[in-house]
Amino acid sequence: MLKLSTSFSKKVPVPGQEFSSQSYHAAVELELSDALKPEEVQTRIHQTFDMVRKAVETEINGKAAPTAGQPAAQQAPAAAGAFKPVEKASNKQVKFILDLAGRQNLPLSALNADVQKQFGVADIYALDRKQASALVDSLKQRKAA
Repeated sequence: MLKLSTSFSKKVPVPGQEFSSQSYHAAVELELSDALKPEEVQTRIHQTFDMVRKAVETEINGKAAPTAGQPAAQQAPAAAGAFKPVEKASNKQVKFILDLAGRQNLPLSALNADVQKQFGVADIYALDRKQASALVDSLKQRKAA
């Protein structure tokens, strides 16, 4: 038996964050028959690598990557910035939210209940940056009222 190990890795820049990237990696290992001819082995290597590459591209873009043999007219153009990870609320945002809630005598349990109702996340630590910003605005309005 022949052992075929194939892997593919790709680093994608994180938009809006200088010197930061997201890494993706997939690997597969399989056994091939000793009876295969060299050109059959080469074909299996190519097919396996293409499968692993597509898996990584699908994970990044959410859709299958075009195959090497597919005509250019059928290849979907890669959308610029198609990969946009959700950025968690910063520590500074979370601290500010806690400070605002504290000044309003709003207990953490009540704050988390509001967050669950408003944003559908478990607690303030699960908010993304936009949600945290909206919550800050909401707390500021509540204080003014």
